[in-house]
Amino acid sequence: MVLSRLSQQHRTASELPRALAQDIATRLQAAIQARGHALLVVSGGKSPLALFEALRVLPIAWHQVTISLADERCVPNSHADSNALLVRSHLLQDLAATAQLVPMVADDLPLTTPAAMAQAASRRLRALGDADVLVLGMGTDGHTASLFPDAPSLPLAMDLMQSPACVGIELKNPPANAPYARITQNLSMLLSARHIVLPISGEDKIAVLARAKAAPSLSLPISKVLHQDRAPVTVWLTDQD
Repeated sequence: MVLSRLSQQHRTASELPRALAQDIATRLQAAIQARGHALLVVSGGKSPLALFEALRVLPIAWHQVTISLADERCVPNSHADSNALLVRSHLLQDLAATAQLVPMVADDLPLTTPAAMAQAASRRLRALGDADVLVLGMGTDGHTASLFPDAPSLPLAMDLMQSPACVGIELKNPPANAPYARITQNLSMLLSARHIVLPISGEDKIAVLARAKAAPSLSLPISKVLHQDRAPVTVWLTDQD
């Protein structure tokens, strides 16, 4: 499949967070004007923190914005390694404090199996509708959201014939710094977004991106986001300052 819905933006490391934040804010404001509300779906980890801090000070109608997640660790929302806590701490601040966060893990429900938690997350996220903007990330192994190459359930999660949903992910070799089962949007749900942005920085990740752009493969899950015709994707590449 050709990369017909893929575009690229280039910025220096110091410029990218502000430029991408402004692009996202413009898209959210347009969604508010068109439909009365906007849905922003973000990824966790350390990479988007500068983006969050640039976005949260931009003057849009945050009280009309709902924020949710592409993936989550199977931990309570108050846990130090929770993506929901990261979003509350780094994005829902300043002007963005009036936005509504809909976490993937419900605060009032006990932690159960990843599969059961994924079913509950599916109901919560499907009720929100399609994301106006989805912010993805990519690891050096080519994973995006929690769609890891070595996940036993990856083929099912990446099957575009599946309905949009969340799935449980249990890794054979979880990262030492985050040894948790996870729940993640499947590929169908990720590609239901109206626009996807993918910020990439560092020579190692740029090299992985080049491989992913060359051909789609389950060994590089991000490649399946790039090689598709459902959702437009903009890759934001960081050049050296």
